[in-house]
Amino acid sequence: MRSQTALSKFLSFFLTKAIIGVSSIVGVVALVEWLGRSLLAKTQLPDNSVNIIVAIAESALALLTYTFLFRAYEKRKISELSKDAFWKNAVIGCATGFVLQSIFILIIYLTGNYSVIRINQVSSLLPSFAAALTAGFVGEIAIRGIFFRLTEEKLGTVLTLIICVLFFAIMHMNAKGASVLSVISTVVEAGLLLSAGYIFSRSLWLAIFLHFAWDFAEPGVFGAINPGITIDQSLLTSKIEGPSILTGGQLGPQNSIQAFLLCTLVSLVFLWMAKKKNNFIKPFWKRKNIS
Repeated sequence: MRSQTALSKFLSFFLTKAIIGVSSIVGVVALVEWLGRSLLAKTQLPDNSVNIIVAIAESALALLTYTFLFRAYEKRKISELSKDAFWKNAVIGCATGFVLQSIFILIIYLTGNYSVIRINQVSSLLPSFAAALTAGFVGEIAIRGIFFRLTEEKLGTVLTLIICVLFFAIMHMNAKGASVLSVISTVVEAGLLLSAGYIFSRSLWLAIFLHFAWDFAEPGVFGAINPGITIDQSLLTSKIEGPSILTGGQLGPQNSIQAFLLCTLVSLVFLWMAKKKNNFIKPFWKRKNIS
């Protein structure tokens, strides 16, 4: 009986759940990546078609794995992936990601540092679509759906935001070509903005589609550098040159001063609206004191 209680406590500990959850998602995605590409390599499908099929399979199985795992593990309805909340939050997420990237590029254009060399076929969007789909779904399910959500339930919203910000700062401070501006921009965008969107909506759909639109628009539409995605096709073949504070240099527009300032502003707006909706969670020790 005592050993069963100890095991139950261990399995219900938030870090244990996070490790099991992330490991399950990573394992499923790795299996799909290996098996899917191995099977599709035997067909005559072009690379773009293979990439789209694999990306859709990875995204779908990541969603299913998360849903079934935590429905059984936590014995609850997975409200953060509610079908009723899908369209509203998907539209807000897509619009936020695409509009932000468009403003970054517009500022570079208005300062005379962005020019379009050529407009390519619509099919040129396919590589970035596939890469952004996987990044949006798999990345946000693992980071916001598992790590952030479980930590927030235990330690509260404010402390979890601080942990998330520090995590991304540590992960990117030694990246190749990193600067103070690139690190704080990444911290705001990956650590604060996406988390704030989730806190405001309490829906993973917003974070997923914001991340998707962000990674789709920057390299796929505008032909700019995105540090996390490497593609050889884009809708616009463009030329970006000028001071790195405006262009982001070798790390792309998302690491520019306008990206940092705008994403900070949008993050604060999301958090302000979340606070008004009473969406902030208190840490467990404050909840105990109240009770």
